[in-house]
Amino acid sequence: MSLNTAQMLRQTVLRRGGARTFASAAIPAREPSARLLAVSKAQGVSDGLTEAIGNTPLIRLNHLSKETGCNILGKAEFMNPGGSIKDRAALYVVLDAEERGLLKPGGTVVEGTAGNTGIGLAHVCRSRGYKLVIYMPNTQSQGKIDLLRLLGAEVYPVPAVAFDNEANYNHQARRHAEALDNAVWTNQFDNVANRRAHIETTGPEIWAQTEGKVDAFTCATGTGGTFAGTTRYLKTVSGGRVKAFLADPPGSVLHSYISSGGKLIERSGSSITEGIGQGRVTDNLAPDVELVDGSMTVSDEKSINMVYRCLDEEGLYLGASSALNVVAAKEVAEKMGPGSTVVTVLADGAYRYADRLFSRKWLESKNLVGAIPKHLEKYIVLP
Repeated sequence: MSLNTAQMLRQTVLRRGGARTFASAAIPAREPSARLLAVSKAQGVSDGLTEAIGNTPLIRLNHLSKETGCNILGKAEFMNPGGSIKDRAALYVVLDAEERGLLKPGGTVVEGTAGNTGIGLAHVCRSRGYKLVIYMPNTQSQGKIDLLRLLGAEVYPVPAVAFDNEANYNHQARRHAEALDNAVWTNQFDNVANRRAHIETTGPEIWAQTEGKVDAFTCATGTGGTFAGTTRYLKTVSGGRVKAFLADPPGSVLHSYISSGGKLIERSGSSITEGIGQGRVTDNLAPDVELVDGSMTVSDEKSINMVYRCLDEEGLYLGASSALNVVAAKEVAEKMGPGSTVVTVLADGAYRYADRLFSRKWLESKNLVGAIPKHLEKYIVLP
């Protein structure tokens, strides 16, 4: 008679004289679940860091699902090797440059980024043997700058100016790449390899994980790649059945653009969120604007409230942009009605923003303490 896994483990420990240790550890004598084995077999062994990018879980947000009578699912992109969804775009813009012969061994990647794309590129470039140069607005935290440098990037913080100004960090990145041999400006905002990453990975993963039982997709957009690419795939595979709703922070023009049918580009206010919101329609977003079923603006008050709710109710430690996406998913679920399945993106965790999001002084400076329920103020642990 063959021994099951638990019996084999028990006998191994006994043979090594560890009976007492085994008993005190109280390891449950149960077989691994079929799901655990299936997932482990499917994941297998990744050939280096880049093959570990993607295939993130979909997490059911139980409290919000119960509250709305829907299935609200969040794509756990904070589980990528670089800690955010931008790992996907970073990999694809580098692969695209390689495929087109623009980047050869030992070459240099140059990008303009406010944060997570740079971090994703730093991991990908080290994994594939490239140098990395980053231009970023000097309004970003010193922590992000230090992290990029720690990961081997050459970082240039420059004054934050509008995109139509030649001193904008993206234009400075382009000029830097043009001045070098064997270098490429990856141009995340208008390089449609970014969008392709989500047509080929994020969208198919969501469709497979839900077994095609997804009714709506929503998230915010910065470069446009995640929202556009995922929307394009889900619309195509479902024959147009899956609805797509764009979520926008204050200070972005995309909600006004979409809700007016492309007639208005109105910018007002500003937001605590980072890496999302836009002052124009990027090349990544433009091909799929006609697929969008609606849009909404999500206030900073709602976003910060959801940061604390997700931490307390779901155990999820999310950044403000991820929390904004969750707010949007809740509102879309309420719009779609009970029984609907709504998917959003948990773009990254709160680790890079903790000194702000959980600081009483910072929250007070933004007039956001009042948006946090009293019973959740216990999480405001930083001065």
